[in-house]
Amino acid sequence: MSLLQVEQLSVRYAGRTALSNVSLRVEPSEIVTIVGPNGSGKTSLLRAIIGAVRPSAGRVTRSRGLKIGYVPQRLHIDPTLPMDVARFLQLPRRVNDKLIEKALSDAGVPDLSSRQMSQLSGGQFQRVLLARALLGGPDVLLLDEATQGLDQQGSAAFYQQIEKVRNNTECAVLMISHELHVVMSASDRVICLNGHVCCQGTPAVVASAPEYRALFGSGTHGALALYRHEHDHHHHDDHLNEGEATPHDQNHAHPHGPDTQQNYPPQ
Repeated sequence: MSLLQVEQLSVRYAGRTALSNVSLRVEPSEIVTIVGPNGSGKTSLLRAIIGAVRPSAGRVTRSRGLKIGYVPQRLHIDPTLPMDVARFLQLPRRVNDKLIEKALSDAGVPDLSSRQMSQLSGGQFQRVLLARALLGGPDVLLLDEATQGLDQQGSAAFYQQIEKVRNNTECAVLMISHELHVVMSASDRVICLNGHVCCQGTPAVVASAPEYRALFGSGTHGALALYRHEHDHHHHDDHLNEGEATPHDQNHAHPHGPDTQQNYPPQ
């Protein structure tokens, strides 16, 4: 059973179409990355999934009791506000100290609990936001370009930590990113978005797809080979034939069961 399923989703803003007939799914323990150029609807898709945007058509289905952790693109905290990391993680409600220690450890920053938020580097700040998202023991993590503003080394380290989190907690990850050279290798499956799903599949397959190359060129192959790794688990993708990259069929129907659903009539 998929954790998340998006079916024929469309989003419009003041008459402008941001997303058209987008369908995707997230399976347990997999890392799915959404890539696309600026203005391709990546953030709109994530916001529709968490319920912050009401789609004009389509449906978002969550498995029953699904817990979601969210890491935003950015978060501003007044630097003059005296607040340490432990206190930040206890907002808006108090959290057990052991849970905070575990979340920080899972995020790769076990020694930051007493550090002032204003003293954190960009990379440390994002790790603390990741720890915050992990506090509730999520089934799926949603990340909205969470490494924006970090250098390439910092971004690579963050995505490596995301993979460790998945391996240690078995939570699924759905993230959007513009850093193709780094994020492609950290993913089990990649979805190329440009207002609609252009293509999807394993990183190597998508990087070879004509639709992907039309958007990004062929310059990611060298970096993909540099960062490529093998996973010790397997996922099934019914959108692709074996060894073949194909455009997503926007009329493809996705099965669903009696889980909690959001239904939106076409407008």
